[in-house]
Formats: sequence, C-alpha cells, structure tokens
Amino acid sequence: MTAAPAPNTPRFTPHGLIPTAEQTAIQLAQNKVVLIDANAGAAKTTTLAIRIGEALARKLPPEAILALTFTPEARDVLRQRLLDVGVPAALVARIAVLTFEDFAREQLDPVDGDEVRVCDEARQLKDYALAAVDRAGERYAGKVDGLELNTHSIALAQFLDVQLGLKATMALAADVEFMGLEETSELLGVPLADYLTTVEYETLRLDGGAGAVFRGPFDATYDLACNLDAGARLAERFLDYRLVLCDELHDLNEAAFLILDALVRRPQCFFVGAGDKDQVIHARLGASDDYLKRRFAQHYPKLARYPLTQTYRHGPHLAYAMAEFKQKPVESGLPLRTEILHAHYDSAAQCAQQAVAAVKQWKADGHALDGCAILIRDRHQSMAIENALIDADIDYRTPVMAGYLQRDEILFLRGLLAIGLKDFAAVKSEQVRGAIVDAMIAFSEMKFAVRRLDNLKTQIVKDPALLGELFLIEDEQRDGVEPGYRDVASQATKRAVIDAIGWLSALDPATPAAQVLAALCERVKLVATARRIFVRPYEAGVVNKSVEGLLESAAASGLSLRDFWTAMNAREAFTRRKRDRKAVLIECVANAKGKEFEHVILPFLQVGEFPHPQQPRRDEENLFYVAATRTRARLTLLSPSDAALRSGFIAQMRLSKSSAAADGAIGRNQQLALAAKTAPAGAPARHYLTAGFNEKDQVKALGAQFDIARRAWYVEAGKDLTVFASWLKK
Repeated sequence: MTAAPAPNTPRFTPHGLIPTAEQTAIQLAQNKVVLIDANAGAAKTTTLAIRIGEALARKLPPEAILALTFTPEARDVLRQRLLDVGVPAALVARIAVLTFEDFAREQLDPVDGDEVRVCDEARQLKDYALAAVDRAGERYAGKVDGLELNTHSIALAQFLDVQLGLKATMALAADVEFMGLEETSELLGVPLADYLTTVEYETLRLDGGAGAVFRGPFDATYDLACNLDAGARLAERFLDYRLVLCDELHDLNEAAFLILDALVRRPQCFFVGAGDKDQVIHARLGASDDYLKRRFAQHYPKLARYPLTQTYRHGPHLAYAMAEFKQKPVESGLPLRTEILHAHYDSAAQCAQQAVAAVKQWKADGHALDGCAILIRDRHQSMAIENALIDADIDYRTPVMAGYLQRDEILFLRGLLAIGLKDFAAVKSEQVRGAIVDAMIAFSEMKFAVRRLDNLKTQIVKDPALLGELFLIEDEQRDGVEPGYRDVASQATKRAVIDAIGWLSALDPATPAAQVLAALCERVKLVATARRIFVRPYEAGVVNKSVEGLLESAAASGLSLRDFWTAMNAREAFTRRKRDRKAVLIECVANAKGKEFEHVILPFLQVGEFPHPQQPRRDEENLFYVAATRTRARLTLLSPSDAALRSGFIAQMRLSKSSAAADGAIGRNQQLALAAKTAPAGAPARHYLTAGFNEKDQVKALGAQFDIARRAWYVEAGKDLTVFASWLKK
C-alpha cells in the first residue's frame, strides 16, 4: 500500500510547467490568510490555479472553492489557467470562478426575485440618469446658488463616473446628517450637482428604500456591501466556502473588501489573494495599496505574505530595468532577451513617424501586427499616430478608446464645418451623424427636452440638411423645456456658436484649413467651454490638447478648408473599413492592465505628458510600470531629442546598469534551460527550443509543447529531434 505523502509535500503536479520554489511555498501555505506580493508577469493567476489544484488533490470538494476577480476577462483567464495546469474540465465546471459582480448578483437574486432590471451598459442608464437630474432640479432649483445641471451626453457620462466612484469607496455611507450640501460635496470631492443627482438616482434605483428597481455596472457589488455593512443579514446565506481566492488584489476597493472580509471571516475559511501594489492605477474607483499594506493585517494579524518576484512575461533586461524603476526585487528566469529600443523625435508628427517605423520593423522581422500595441498616456496622443498609420496604410484598432475622429470635441468641430460647407451628407455613417448632433448640443450648451432631442437626432440622421437648422429648432421649442434650473450655463456660448457659423458660411472654402480652425476655436470659446463642461481640469486639458492636435494636423497638411474636410472624411472611411484581422492596437495604458503583447511601443515620453504634472507622481509611476511590463519580446521607448524634455521615467530605469546585469542573467538562464533537459525524478526531460512567437504554429504542428511558466516551447525526451534541429538550444 502506498504511503500518503507528507503534509508539506505537493500532492498536485501541474501540467506544462515546473513550479518555482516561490510557487511551491504558496501551493503548500496553510495560514488562514495568505497575501501574495507579486511582480508584473509573475504568473499570479497560474499560481492561484496551482493552489486550487492542491486543494482539490487534498480532497476539498470543488463546490467549497470560490475564486473572485474584478473583470469578466480576468475570470475567463483564471478558468483557462485551471485547465492549463491540468485541473479536469469537469472539476473546473464545479468551482465557482466569478467576478465580484457575479457573486453579488447570485447573493441578491433570492431577495430581489425577477423584477430587477439589469443594465450592463451605460447607455441603458440614460433615462434613469435624466430622471435623476430632473428630480434634483425640482428639489434644489432656486435653493442652491450656482447649481448647474446639464443633460447632454458629456454631463451624463461624467455623472455616471462620479456615482460609480462614490459607490466603490462606500462614500455615500459617510455620516453627513448635520452637514450642508456644499460641505458634503466638498468632503466627498465631487461636484455638488453630481452629488445631488447621485442621491436622487439612488432614491429612484432603490425605490426609496423598498428594494432595487434596476442595477447598472457595479451596483450589485455595492448593494451587497451596503447590506453587509449595515448588519450582514445576507452573510448568513453565503455558502460555506472553505477556500476563497482573489486575483488582482491591487484593484480592491472598499465595497469589494467588505464582501471579501465577510467571506474570509468564517472560521473554516482560508484565503489566498494575489496583487501588485505597483499596479494600483484605478484610485478614482477606490483602488488602493492600503488594502495590501494595512487593511488585511488589521483584520487578520497572523496573515502570511509570500513573494512572487520572478516574471515569466519578459526576459532579464526588462525585469532588471523595472527593478531599478520601482526599487524592488524583480527576477526573470527566461533565457531570452527582451529588447529595449529607444528612439527620439522633435515634434508630435515625428513621434508618430517613429511609432510607424517601429511597427514596420516589427513586421519586417517576421512578426504579426496583432502582437504589436501602441500604448498611450491619454487619448489626445493618438491623433498624430492614427494619421501616420493611415498614411502608411497600416490597419489599427481602438477597441475601448474611440478613434480621434469620433471624440466629442472633434465631432463638434466637424459639425460646424459640415454646416459651414453645407456638406453634412459627406459623413456617411448614421451613427457618426448622431454622435455629431450630440457633441454640438453639448459644446453649444443647448437645452432640449429629452424626447424632443431624440426625435431631432432621428430626423437629422436621416436628412443631413437639417443639421444647419439645429439652433433655430431649439428657439422654436423653448416652451417645451423644463424651467430655469438647466439654464445656469452661459447663454453666450450658443450665441458665439451661431455667430461662428455665420462667419464660417461666408468664408471661401479655399482658405487654409489651419487658419479657419484656429479662428473657429477662438470664436466658439472652445477652451472656456471645455473647462465648464469637464469639471476636472485634467479632462478639460485632454480635450484642449486633442483640439491642438487637430490644428497641428491641419497646419502640417497645408490643405484648404474644403480639401481638409474631404481628407477628414476619407480618413474616417479608412478607419471604418473592414480591417485586417492582424491590426495594430492603439490603447490607453489604463485599459491595457492585465493584458500582454509581444511588442509594446510607448510614445510621447516627455515632460508634461508622462508623468502628467496634474496627477500624483506615484499614480503616474504605477501607470508607466503597467505600460512597460505589458511586453514580452520588445519595448520601444519614444522620447524627445532634447534630453531635458524627456520623461524622468526613462532615467529611473537605469538602462545602462540594468542591461549589464541582465546580460549575465541571460547566460545563467540559458544554462538552467539546458539543465532542464534532465528534469527532477518523475518528470520527463525536456529539450527547450529557440522558436519565437512567429514560429509557434510551425513547432506546435511538429509536436512541441509550450511551457507556460518559462514562456518557451519544448520537446519531451524520447521524441525524434531531427525535425527540431534548427530550434534546439546550442
């Protein structure tokens, strides 16, 4: 009879990788609360999957395991990692791998019944938000000085963002009973109008306290957290989970922490959570490294911390550069050189050209374009890059961030040009026409009753000639607008826009476009309007930089107004055409967290851009850390030719110092890879290959397997190596 393994011996052997000592320690940890301090690319999700595999090997029923994530994408990745490490699909199907929102909805469903409307997209919340604005106006109009309530698309988007932040931080639960309204909004750090609208919105959503009528994104998490905070009645309904895990703990906010704490507090429950304090970039949504550093320790003083210092995403050159940048241990056991290239520019246009050159070189080196990502600090930086890619006939995609021609400030200017040139029909997409109407109403600060606005948009989209009558139509229906409270904003904005349209209509279309656009922005007071519409100075600054980019583009083109208008619409046609499946990605860094690419290009690394002077330095450092660590094979840094103008983040990487150390590590890792041919007893020997990303399909077809830890292809001992001769490590 075979003796049972010792308690400190792993009972689960993952497929496709040999766990490191750090991973094995986590796999065998027996503390009630285990926190994993992980570096970027350190296989956090894989390590959690191994920990689950160990629990299953020790006969823990899969139904007693709960794994929580913050996004559906992370949830799906964890499920896949369980399969990758060898957990049978039948067992994976029985494990609760859920987002916090999934879990909260499951707990609330028995209480709610089938009456709650689920609104997963912001557009589904529009009518509720408008109703909340109306209620706030009726309640506070004439009673609160300077109250400015708007119903255009930008204002509604800002409100939804603010209420989401208030819920994530549980700020609405603050004791403000004896505080004034202005004092309360100042304490919470949000505009008064958005605070008052949030209060009315929640009253509508929760039917005055009777129960939820509808829920938008994150609302289930918030409602469950409120219940737990107020007495934890629903905690009694929680299943008796024996093992709870959480990935990406650096995204933890107060609402999610309350739920996690209620689960872990149970006597028989053990918790394992993984996070990287240097990847906290969602502070506006309540994310903080305080949970990793302090809050868990306050609740669970006997917790144990385990490190995951070794990255499996990139080689030592980038690992050591990030170790210097963050002043923390970062190691890579990969026997590959992650290239760090550095190019310079003297203008935004040159920066864009350098980005295109980097993309072309990547393709010339035999790599697919869909492995290449251009990560920008914020959306205004994409304009020059998009234009350069279009000129080079290179397909690109902007999945989360709208392309520059579809941004509100640019849509507004396009609408003015369309009226002035009497050519709105040149905008072929009905969707874009509707967006132009929205933008013109927002930036002109016009006031329409909601139903009237929807009907108007429908008419203009179908008959583009009506766009020019937009302002006249508003005057004709003033008696249909809700009274006074929406009219606090300056009526001068609308008058300035009307005057600008009259001036524009009288212009010769052969006038240089740059001259016309510069004068137009002055006439419509675009800078001042952006400051009024976008309450946060940073967001108003992004809008103004975006407009500056359009003016620079017009000046560089040398085109007349008519020709620039034609070229703009032709560029939009390029972006809306059926794209090659293997297109370059342009994405804001904040939206790229949790993703990885073969080649990352970081443009505009200059003073005033990255780090941004209006944002906390620590937040900017974390954002850069996230950006740089998304890559596997190549990182291209683009900064000004003038060293004095370069981002200080480049110097923080100490590339000369870190490169020298990395050269030695490459040799060490190659020796370790060779030694891996003689694997530990019971594990098959492996012959590692030099196959790159572009050769993966070829070696896979020949029978090679992928080591998900080392990010390398290998052939098990005993197989014929003849066909792999060109990829065998020397």
